[in-house]
Amino acid sequence: MSKLLEGKVALVTGGSRGLGAATALLLAERGAHVAISYVNSSEKADAIVRQITDKGVRSIAFKADQADPAAASGLIGSVVEEFGRLDILVNNAALAIPGKVDDVGADVSALDRQFAVNVTGVIATIRAASQVMRDGGRIITVGSGVAVRTGRPGTADYAATKGAILAYCRGAARDLGSRGITVNMIHAGLMETDMTAPFAAVLPTIVAQLPISRIGKPEEIAEGIAFFAGPNTGYITGAVLNIDGGHSA
Repeated sequence: MSKLLEGKVALVTGGSRGLGAATALLLAERGAHVAISYVNSSEKADAIVRQITDKGVRSIAFKADQADPAAASGLIGSVVEEFGRLDILVNNAALAIPGKVDDVGADVSALDRQFAVNVTGVIATIRAASQVMRDGGRIITVGSGVAVRTGRPGTADYAATKGAILAYCRGAARDLGSRGITVNMIHAGLMETDMTAPFAAVLPTIVAQLPISRIGKPEEIAEGIAFFAGPNTGYITGAVLNIDGGHSA
């Protein structure tokens, strides 16, 4: 595989499992040194680090709670301290807690937690990265098509967070474009990760409506992230790439 990212340093938040792990491994295959963050399992994170270093690049895992803005921004500093630079930021860590707006006894803390992880934490990492990235950096945020289309029952809170971060990333693309730092988004569809577990009951219905009638693989979405991270995408910013089996068609 071509080493298009040789010598670059990447950070993938939530990189110990699912899409984050697939992305971290793909960036490493393309030559990047890769830091990952995790919040729960150090064992899973360490296993991914070993797989990354087996590809001949450096890697380290940092424990950081995306819901804490100080921890999220501090993560950027830790990466720069370890590697001396940051070229690629992949905001992958996310949280989805299903619940209808008229549920009796709905817990507002669930909404707060989703906004903390999916919006405030992402903003904190982007702001911190913008302070240390050299011109020509790449920022990629994983979002969802529910930001722009009618969602399924029980996804209103989650959709609100994804709509908010879409608006922010488009604004950030404007702010950072003069420095050659691109800010793009992936709107990921259903894929084989534990984030889809809360929606298991409606998965067959959704899949049946897709032009490509199956759930996606994390590795397929990771390809889109790696594309935006590459050296030949300097004229693409503020863009959204739908990788969703045609759900957005």
